[in-house]
Amino acid sequence: MIHLRTLDRKGLEEFVSSGDFEKYGFLPITKHRALSQIKNPKADDDQTLLFLAFDDEKLAGYLGCFPDHFKIEGKIFRYAWLSTLYVSDEFRGKRIAQTLLNKAFEDYKGNIAITEFTKEAESLYQKTEMFEYILPKIGKRYYFRSDLATLIPLKKPSAKSFKPIFSVLDLVVNSFISVKNSFTKKPDFRFEILKKIDSESVPFIAKFQSNRNAEEINWLIENPWVLEGKTEVENYLFSGFAKQFEYFWIKIYNENDTLITCALLLLRNGHLKIPYLFSSADTDKLVRFLNDFIIKNKVKTLTSYHTDLNQKIDSAKNFRKMYQKNFERRYLFHKELIHHLPQHFTPDYQDGDGDCAMT
Repeated sequence: MIHLRTLDRKGLEEFVSSGDFEKYGFLPITKHRALSQIKNPKADDDQTLLFLAFDDEKLAGYLGCFPDHFKIEGKIFRYAWLSTLYVSDEFRGKRIAQTLLNKAFEDYKGNIAITEFTKEAESLYQKTEMFEYILPKIGKRYYFRSDLATLIPLKKPSAKSFKPIFSVLDLVVNSFISVKNSFTKKPDFRFEILKKIDSESVPFIAKFQSNRNAEEINWLIENPWVLEGKTEVENYLFSGFAKQFEYFWIKIYNENDTLITCALLLLRNGHLKIPYLFSSADTDKLVRFLNDFIIKNKVKTLTSYHTDLNQKIDSAKNFRKMYQKNFERRYLFHKELIHHLPQHFTPDYQDGDGDCAMT
């Protein structure tokens, strides 16, 4: 017999502090992710953060929600991102995923959004006939270093035996790239790299329309879903640990020592993202900074959905990229969410909106 259990802030805190979340065959959430969710400044006390499905006493699956809100004409409109959905193979065929989804739809009155979904998950969401695509974000991924030893075995598992050869090729190519990069000019303007948003940055970014303010961005920096320096948890399907996971708050000044650009960078295992970008001037200086940052940190790829920045990168002659390709981030909105929002409303998402900045 399938039955559900819902956990709000208080319930989730009790669930992890008691150790109950670890007593099943698989983890429905990591402790640090749960604590982060509990501290989410956009979450209300009565909103469900984790849905658990049980078959008798056995945990069969779970669904995680990440509360968010829009400010529309001075009023708060609450909704949630569907951030995790998993059903154990042992319980396949019992419509548990659909049961979890239906409960989330009910609790949030249909105000559910999804992004960064796999093809398998997308197929499930389409089968519900409850979602519609909204305008996607068009971005680019830039490649800076050879990583054949990782990429080829992922695409062709039969090639794993050739990994030592690919590693040697990577070493040769990347050595050549390092020599070439050593001649790149360093930034000749003032910039700062901080661990989180400082007092000077707060009024600067407040000038911009954004779905997250300084307090909320500092919350995600200080309460990550992914911890650095440990291996992944075997019985947790989603991201929990990474060898490298670090945020950088970037401040760039003009020749008059006036702050003109702030950006949040996220570097994970050599892959760089720009969750948030605020700039009152041309982004030429940011492109030059990124070029230097990528070289110093041996960044493998940069994925960016900031259209203006990407255009600057594409036109920059000295930006050291090997290859680039277009990317698309799609968003699914529940039909009720679309119905509840004002007509012609545009979310105007940055790269980090939703749960994207957390992973």
